[in-house]
Amino acid sequence: MELNNLTPAAGSVKTAKRVGRGAGSGLGGTSTRGHKGAKSRSGYSKKIGFEGGQMPMQRRLPKFGFKNINRVEYKAINLATLQALAEAKKLEKIGLVELHEAGFISKTQLVKILGNGTLTAKLTVQANAFSKKAEEAITAAGGSIEKI
Repeated sequence: MELNNLTPAAGSVKTAKRVGRGAGSGLGGTSTRGHKGAKSRSGYSKKIGFEGGQMPMQRRLPKFGFKNINRVEYKAINLATLQALAEAKKLEKIGLVELHEAGFISKTQLVKILGNGTLTAKLTVQANAFSKKAEEAITAAGGSIEKI
C-alpha cells in the first residue's frame, strides 16, 4: 500500500448535484425547486418562528414580565470565600482589588458580601453592599466593614 493508490471506501463519496446546468443534466428547468410559489424563487428565506401559516408560538402566548431599568446587579461573595482567601493569601484587608486578583470578580463588577459560611479571621472588608448577617459576622469576628 502506498499513498498514491489510497481511495475512499466504495459508496462513501458522492458527487454533488449540479442543478440548473441544462435540460440534458436532468436537473435543469426548475432546478429541483418545483413550479411557482415562494420556495421556488431566489432570495426566499422562511421567517424565524414560521409554522406553515399556523399562528406562531410568539403570537399565541401572552406578553408577560418586564426588565427593571434601575436594577443594580451585584456579584455575591460569601463569608466562606473570604475566610478561604484570607487563609490562603494571609490577608487582613480584603477589597475589590484582592477579589479581582484572586479571580472572583471582574474589574467592573459590584460586590455584595453574603453571610453563608463562618468567618474566624479578623478582617477589614471593602465592598459595595453587605447583608445584615454578613455585617454581624464580620464585626463579631473582630473585623470591620467599609461600604464603597
